[in-house]
Amino acid sequence: MENDFFIAVNKPSGLLSIPDRLGQEISLKIILQERLGKIFTVHRLDKDTSGVIVFAKEEETHKELSKLFEGREVEKYYLGLVHGTLIQPEGTIDVGIMEHPVKKGLMVTHQKGKHSVTDYKVLEAFRQYSWLQFQIHTGRTHQIRVHMKHLGNSIVCDDLYGEPKPVLLSSLKRNFKLSKTAEEERPILSRLALHSNSLKFTLYDQEYLLEAEPPKDLRALLQQLRKWKG
Repeated sequence: MENDFFIAVNKPSGLLSIPDRLGQEISLKIILQERLGKIFTVHRLDKDTSGVIVFAKEEETHKELSKLFEGREVEKYYLGLVHGTLIQPEGTIDVGIMEHPVKKGLMVTHQKGKHSVTDYKVLEAFRQYSWLQFQIHTGRTHQIRVHMKHLGNSIVCDDLYGEPKPVLLSSLKRNFKLSKTAEEERPILSRLALHSNSLKFTLYDQEYLLEAEPPKDLRALLQQLRKWKG
């Protein structure tokens, strides 16, 4: 969606939201600036997280949207696939998050960490995995990923906080046979199974609901999980 105030985009997994410190990798912001001219960062998504992200198109809107995000007046929903089944089908994780004292870029749960709150709800349960909806009430770095590790149900294909191994059809389907033309099995999913599904906020007295459906790879995996559920 695009209007005079902001542009909302469904970011693919593997693309930086904004330039990193080295500035060597392409980012969504740079791609959009080439088309629109100057735009302003309001929030960001992890490189490997897909889904809806908003950039302001002028300074006044940047201030207003930043205020909404900082004041927790934006409803932020994510979808994600996690390992295992959860003890409670829904709940709230209210555990502080801080940067790892030694490992740069890694976050950990800690009582001295910044206040961090994630609601979760199981939408579908499978044998090895669960499909969840998350609502985050704070915007800490890697918040959902860290909180799900804390619960013992890390996000699928999370190389920082869980098991980076890709999901293979052979792990879901009994009596799986590789086709004669294939030398090795191609993964159904080999990237972080986390997607920014929707943002809801009121700007200049108008309510916006920005939604991005999960990408093809996540939908294909869900289809296979449902098929081989029994």
